Amino acid sequence: MKTKCIMIQGTMSDAGKSVVCAALCRIFRQDGYSVAPFKSQNMALNSYITRDGFEMGRAQVMQAEAAGIEPDVRMNPVLLKPSSDTGSQIIVLGEIRDEMSAMEYHHYKKQLLPEVRKAFDELAAEHDIIVIEGAGSPAEINLAENDIVNMGLARCLNAPVLLVGDIDRGGVFAQLYGTAELMEPEDRARIEGMIINKFRGDVEILKPGLEMLEEKTRIPVLGVVPMLHVDLDDEDSLSSRLDQKQAAAPIDIAVIRLPRLSNFTDFNALEMEELSGVRYVRDVKELGRPDLIILPGTKNTMDDLLWLRQCGLEAAILKHAAAGGPVLGVCGGYQMLGENLYNPEKLEGDTEYLHGLGLLPVDTTFTPQKSRTRVQGTVQAEPFEGIRLDSYEIHMGVSAVRGEPFCALDNGKTDGCHQGNVYGTYLHGLFDTGELTEALIRCLARRKGLDPGAIRVIPHEEYVQMQYDILADGVRAALDMEKIYKIMDRY
Repeated sequence: MKTKCIMIQGTMSDAGKSVVCAALCRIFRQDGYSVAPFKSQNMALNSYITRDGFEMGRAQVMQAEAAGIEPDVRMNPVLLKPSSDTGSQIIVLGEIRDEMSAMEYHHYKKQLLPEVRKAFDELAAEHDIIVIEGAGSPAEINLAENDIVNMGLARCLNAPVLLVGDIDRGGVFAQLYGTAELMEPEDRARIEGMIINKFRGDVEILKPGLEMLEEKTRIPVLGVVPMLHVDLDDEDSLSSRLDQKQAAAPIDIAVIRLPRLSNFTDFNALEMEELSGVRYVRDVKELGRPDLIILPGTKNTMDDLLWLRQCGLEAAILKHAAAGGPVLGVCGGYQMLGENLYNPEKLEGDTEYLHGLGLLPVDTTFTPQKSRTRVQGTVQAEPFEGIRLDSYEIHMGVSAVRGEPFCALDNGKTDGCHQGNVYGTYLHGLFDTGELTEALIRCLARRKGLDPGAIRVIPHEEYVQMQYDILADGVRAALDMEKIYKIMDRY
């Protein structure tokens, strides 16, 4: 059987492309097909390390989970990780290729098309259906000439396109009509259907607008997807999670919203128990008096440490720690908690040296080598001794630790450091198994004089599989799946 494909493009970033792709991956899997996701180029600071040690974007990890298969770096052959407002680290097939400015990459990216095509062809040889995700908007006409992720890729792969618009932001009819009108005729003809996403209300009220939209574009509307309340990993900084400012539960966990925040999905599991709530803070006023402060990962530890210092949050964190309040640093946040940070090759901004917060006896030196590995280990830090972790490392920098390690790894090495009420680790995904989540919530509850009761945090894998089924049911009910299958058959 020839491999079929369908491409989901959006009128803008965060129109819901990633979630619609995840839903289709799940639906096709439920219908008995072997399916894989694909996004040729992704720009995100939320990344993941595969079992074989390669780095890819978390959106395609989510979609692979929905498809019931192991994440594979070929699903996201090009990952751009912004390191400044105008430059990014270029990761190709899971490994660092270069650091480029936006203009340099604009002229370079077409050279990556053979590797993108090879990755797609290999996946297509192994699966029945490939669900392809675009990026941003295909109507970014200034980028069309060198495009390798929207219509340029659709032409290369001969893929039919469904166009998604976000009605929750308003102006969805203009979004969809304007996007179609700005395209070249060849590309416009490739749009086989439109989807209106994130709708709240009665679809009957929309019908006159849908009819007019179809009349003007001559493209059918294949469904109106309601605002579905599913809890899935967010791709990046547009996530609504980051707008949570108030404590929504008895245990208040504050994550510092660093300017170059990365892998904030590490903390999604902390929201799964009703006793604990997570909020993201940018200044001292928002911080208040949380039960736990988390310094998360960042794409640029040195610059974000300077920001932390300049906005007054460093002093607030030190005050919190001095009063006995727990502090957790993950990856770049762990590096900040140390005593000295050395940047001799200026890999992280122009500052060659900074003193850290001094809460852990750790010195970090930034080197060009990047650690990318899956690890398992056992926590040694009190009061979490004996808890098993299945995690991954993804960081620049080598840390010399003079204190007690946070975790003993199964490979014979150690990770992180702990001292009193301060904990630091390089391990991402440390809350995914549920064991550390449960122990942490119990510890924070006891500190606050709360009865934790019967806590059972569902492991990440079990929880997300439930969410994918909820998502698939909602999207299947909203879309004309029979027409979508017929569209794929025509190509």
